[in-house]
Amino acid sequence: MTDRMRPLRPPSRSRATTTASDRPAAELLGRDIARRDRFTFQDLVVEATSGIGGRPARLVMTTLGTVLGIAALVMTIGFAQTAARQIASQFDAVAATQVVITPGDTRTATGESVATARLPWDAPDRVGRLAGVEAAGLIGEVPLADLTITAVPVNDPSAASTAPPPLLAVSGGLLDAVRGTVVTGRSFDEGHDARGDRVAVLGARVAERLGIARVDRQPSIFIGGIAYAVIGVVDDMQRRPDLKDAVIVPIGAARNDFDLGSVEELQVRIAPGAGTQIGRQAPIALDPNAPENFDVVAPASGSDLSADVQADVNVVFLILGGIALLAGGLGIANVTSLSVMERVGEIGLRRALGARRRQIAAQFMLESVIIGLLGGLIGSSLGVLAVVTLSLSQQWTPVLDPLMAIGAALLGAVVGLAAGGLPARRAARIEPITALRGS
Repeated sequence: MTDRMRPLRPPSRSRATTTASDRPAAELLGRDIARRDRFTFQDLVVEATSGIGGRPARLVMTTLGTVLGIAALVMTIGFAQTAARQIASQFDAVAATQVVITPGDTRTATGESVATARLPWDAPDRVGRLAGVEAAGLIGEVPLADLTITAVPVNDPSAASTAPPPLLAVSGGLLDAVRGTVVTGRSFDEGHDARGDRVAVLGARVAERLGIARVDRQPSIFIGGIAYAVIGVVDDMQRRPDLKDAVIVPIGAARNDFDLGSVEELQVRIAPGAGTQIGRQAPIALDPNAPENFDVVAPASGSDLSADVQADVNVVFLILGGIALLAGGLGIANVTSLSVMERVGEIGLRRALGARRRQIAAQFMLESVIIGLLGGLIGSSLGVLAVVTLSLSQQWTPVLDPLMAIGAALLGAVVGLAAGGLPARRAARIEPITALRGS
């Protein structure tokens, strides 16, 4: 062939020049293909949600345990916080602000109890000087022996004999110390006590028994034949409810008419939180030389009381919540394991198409986390609703920490994450050939 018949060709480039110019394009093309084939987080979420939504009945049963566990935890903390508030303002306000002081006693060789000291007659004044004391009063029982207490001056021998009501001698400030409420008339004061006036105050039940409902006509009762003017009727003694069934007279009158030699106890009403201080200082105020001769029953401080009750409530509910959470976590783990067994073929196919082990594991982990988070959100909402509903029904002020509710919902996701670890690991270990053989 002649040179004239040869086709014209463009100037040839060297191999080195061609390779150098074509390599960037190939690399860009490979990167683009790899980018399009990458399993993104959006794809992961779609796969996980589709796997969960394909079995709604199983999803409900799986999330039930987590819902109960999270709801129990939220209710625990919510009820504990609400109860702490109620305890501070209403929980047994009487017992938390009441101190009882009695003389100490010792046992003789015959087993008889003998008092080692006596409460001084001016004990209310001595204790009343202490900071935190709001009211104080002495109380002692007057032995009646054969004495009778009646509302009529005539003794009818033919009438059936009845047991007389208890006769108690108290100081002027006792009713205030035990929070007694005067139903009608008035109570006697320190002046009646100091003068030994023959006046009496009746408990509500004994007044009804004696047929005395009004004091404006100056009724009298007769104690061993001695007339005492009834000046009032009292009720609602929160600390000493036995006073409702007793006849109450001033200590001065009991000492003059019935030879009262001592009293049994000193009732002290204190400010909230002063129990420890009063319990330590009161015996010294009564007898600086021998404070150990007196027994003091003082309440713990309000904060300790609230903390103890709150701790007890927390222990019970936290145990229940922990058991429910454990059951919920086991349920998620079992359902995820079952899902792995049912989807072996799908896992093998995805592995054959190029899915990596970490992508398979991530899918099942995300499914468990979504189930746990869903249970946490529902459980936290139900717990908050329960606390608010119960508090309003009891006219309490609900106390809830928003961060606690959010943290409880996230705790459900943590439970799902922990429960899905083992099933996800098992799914990632499935080889394509094994899956295809099993299917």
